[in-house]
Amino acid sequence: MAKKKTTSKKTAAKKPVAKKAPVQRSAKKASPAKSSGGAPKKKIIRKSTRRKVDTGAVLVGMANDIATQVGALTDPGVDIPTRALSNVDFDEKAGMIRMGSNTQRRNFFNLGQAKKFMQTTLVAAGCSELIRQKKTTSIRDLFYHCKHTIEGSKENTFDEQSESDPIIEDLEVALASLREELGLFAEPKGAMVGPMVIEDNKDTIDLSKMGSGGWAIPSIVEDHIIKFKRGSAKYILLIEKGAVWRRFSEDRYWEKHKCMIIHGGGQPPRGVRRLIWRMHNELKLPVYVLVDNDPWGYYIYSVIKQGSINLAFESERMAIPAARFIGMSAYDAERFDIPKTVSIKLNDNDTRRAKEIMAYPWFQRREWQKEIKHMLKLGVKLELEALSNKDFSFITEHYLPRKLKDKQWLD
Repeated sequence: MAKKKTTSKKTAAKKPVAKKAPVQRSAKKASPAKSSGGAPKKKIIRKSTRRKVDTGAVLVGMANDIATQVGALTDPGVDIPTRALSNVDFDEKAGMIRMGSNTQRRNFFNLGQAKKFMQTTLVAAGCSELIRQKKTTSIRDLFYHCKHTIEGSKENTFDEQSESDPIIEDLEVALASLREELGLFAEPKGAMVGPMVIEDNKDTIDLSKMGSGGWAIPSIVEDHIIKFKRGSAKYILLIEKGAVWRRFSEDRYWEKHKCMIIHGGGQPPRGVRRLIWRMHNELKLPVYVLVDNDPWGYYIYSVIKQGSINLAFESERMAIPAARFIGMSAYDAERFDIPKTVSIKLNDNDTRRAKEIMAYPWFQRREWQKEIKHMLKLGVKLELEALSNKDFSFITEHYLPRKLKDKQWLD
């Protein structure tokens, strides 16, 4: 790191600007592209955040390692990092969850692990085949690809998809690769609209002309598939629910406030999280999270901000430590004079979950302890839709604009 600092400063002082430098200046001087409405849209110039890892080669390496163990007449096995709260640490300095070093050995000659070992190698072989053929498929399709009856027996390799899905996750952590890099995708879940033009699989798409449904966010959103072309958005607003997102879309909040509005249908799937991460890191767009005032909404926010336990190994490509919680807050009922009749009493499960969240290291900040304690003290929770009691568009015309203006958010 020290070398980088001293070298860059000396180079800047003694050498003339490289020929590639004027590209950004000329782009700024050029006439900006315009939307049909005449609003200027800046050409997006950003540095790719794509990771340079050959996942296919890593899979082959794992296969070679197993073959070497067999050749040495030893019990073949693979080490799988433990995906549990007990094996994650909160990196307070970085503001994200990181996976620990605990692993579980999966051996072929262990009767309790033999089937899972076989399933792991089958799924790995299927993913290797996908990468070699430069194809992608669904996790459901891979299940059927690997499912068959073992010759000379009545035993199936897989009976249900519920067996193959955890194996895929095991491979992800073992190889430190997302399933999308293994050639696998899930069903699209989530939508986006706003003042931006993108390229999706070589098709140019204007996200300001997506009708009432928005652009369906795919599972694989890496920069060889999704490219950002130009836009005038100032921030990203992630909305928990599709129904509330539709209110923002119908009211064209994104057009008036120059932002991208996204929903993930509850807990955002990885395609949505990866896309937001890319937009934040590549386009430098701030991220605001709008969720229900309950323990589940708090946790959705924390997954966006710090990362998740299951994907702790990929926090650096998923977590957004700078994300801000814009609401709903336990204090909003008082701030916005929301009638008590629209609140919902916390049940035992809500209370238990709230106390669990309070104990997480990433919720130890004074502001968050105060927030959660206030919700527990009131004994109620609020859904975003409760704001419609005042007016159907209260959330888009008064609530959120005021919170952003007054900076009423939690970091």
